Amino acid sequence: MKVLVILSLMTVASHGLSVKHQRSFAADFVFGCATASYQVEGAWNEDGKGENIWDHMTHNKPTVIKDLSNGDVAADSYHNYKRDVEIMRELGLDAYRFSLSWSRILPTGFASEINPAAIEYYNNLINEMLKYDIKPMATLYHWDLPQKLQELGGFANPLIAEWFEDYARVAYEHFGDRVKFWITINEPKEICHQGYGSTTMAPILNSTAFGTYLCAKHLLLAHANAYHAYNNDFRPTQGGECGITFAVSWYDALTDSDEDKFAAELKKQGDYGLYSDPIFSEEGGYPTDIAKRISEKSAQQGFSKSRLPEFTEEEKAWVRGTSDFYGVNHYTAKLISATEHKELNDVPSYEDDLDIGTFVPEDWQKSGADWLMMAPKSLYNCLMDVHERYNAPVLYVTENGWADSLEVGLSDDLRVEYYRAALEDVLDAIDAGVNLKGYLAWSLIDNFEWMSGYSQRFGLYYVDYEDPARTRTAKKSAFVYKHIVKNRYIDYDYEPESMTMTIDEGH
Repeated sequence: MKVLVILSLMTVASHGLSVKHQRSFAADFVFGCATASYQVEGAWNEDGKGENIWDHMTHNKPTVIKDLSNGDVAADSYHNYKRDVEIMRELGLDAYRFSLSWSRILPTGFASEINPAAIEYYNNLINEMLKYDIKPMATLYHWDLPQKLQELGGFANPLIAEWFEDYARVAYEHFGDRVKFWITINEPKEICHQGYGSTTMAPILNSTAFGTYLCAKHLLLAHANAYHAYNNDFRPTQGGECGITFAVSWYDALTDSDEDKFAAELKKQGDYGLYSDPIFSEEGGYPTDIAKRISEKSAQQGFSKSRLPEFTEEEKAWVRGTSDFYGVNHYTAKLISATEHKELNDVPSYEDDLDIGTFVPEDWQKSGADWLMMAPKSLYNCLMDVHERYNAPVLYVTENGWADSLEVGLSDDLRVEYYRAALEDVLDAIDAGVNLKGYLAWSLIDNFEWMSGYSQRFGLYYVDYEDPARTRTAKKSAFVYKHIVKNRYIDYDYEPESMTMTIDEGH
């Protein structure tokens, strides 16, 4: 009997070990981290850089930022890029996603004037990464439009499509021999709705009736122009990929009622379908339900036609299919109701067009940001939704992260919990057949968190903003992420033996 018991225990133990190792990431699965130019670079007016919309807003309306701060210096990556690459090596990253500053490269916004110091800076960064076999993943536009272009209307001006293509061509020409992964635009909805249809992002235009939708159409045409430029004129010799990335939160129905289910679908269509359907759906154009709702609301409000400008058939064809992958930026989730938990909204506005309520259960763990909660299976649900909605595109998780408040410091246990849960979702999605190629944690280092300034920290590395050198120090989550990247599985028993980060051989 004792022998049988011992054998049984050995069987259980060995089974548990095999399960842990069975749930592993493929050797070619891309692990990385991400940042954005305005949030980390600093050097806002050095070496010929032009003013962007965040420079302009934070200098002229500082009270819109929670702590009255700005990105003038930020983490000073402009002067510390070698340390940032060293951090990538410490983590053992396969890739690093960064964004180019349009106004640093083209100070006036136009391709008639190229800033050589900007070209040198990005060349230095890219070459330093490649020296250590770290794949550069470049985003052309991560929210920092040149102010001169904003004064001409920005994304409300249809000529933005031509201006953006010109800028993209400059980037491809100077960096495309080494950068083989391009993201044209980061998070269209946040650009269009938060910047043009409300006041929660620069340029805080707050054109609630038309801003969101004018921007949506022109942004998609700008993206398509940049994609076709790469596909036709650069891919044949450079051989890279070009795509776009969207903010994809999970929206589930509050109840099982048909009304709540439809409200949740409407929210998905408005938040990301409005921007990804024209590219990824077979028929092209905007999602049917949200387009119908905007049209009906517009008619009720006395407009002669829908406030959502239509695509011509030629424009539909131009935009459709213009992405080699679907980038998913995911953070959180909400429950959606057709009738409950509604707030008063401007009329007309995107929020009024949706006319839904949102709810967050009390048992969802709160982060240091009031909009970010740890919701069960939310990344998995998003990946499955995109997979099924758009006929199994190639996917990358291009951002995923957790906000800490200032007092958390280096022992960021909730971030560790969040990343482990998210990466379990990644494994579940891959097991379910999702064609997911990589995962990029947000963020490599603490950064300027837009309207929240420096009141929140997303980094795997802590940045000391009181130190002129902007010292970077690894948090606990950095060690855990490094362990996952190196070993290709999630080990819940792993605890860092010390808080001293080193570079492993081979990195």
